[in-house]
Amino acid sequence: MVACTSEFLVEPFTEGSQGDHVVAAIDAVGAAGFEPIVGPFGTSIEGEPAAVFAALDDMIQAAMAAGASRVAITTTVVQ
Repeated sequence: MVACTSEFLVEPFTEGSQGDHVVAAIDAVGAAGFEPIVGPFGTSIEGEPAAVFAALDDMIQAAMAAGASRVAITTTVVQ
């Protein structure tokens, strides 16, 4: 079985609060069926690669539409 973990960081970063662009990103992966793990500097999702990549596409579109200036993504795929 192939597993995929992806962590994303949405900027601009504002210490102590999530901007609309961050909330939109988290909501987008949640709407795709993931339970995002929100950390202090990024959010992670895990699943099958095709589903993760589709959710990341939705997340990028939502974050940018809500005012994000940058989205950084680190993805690991293992078998």
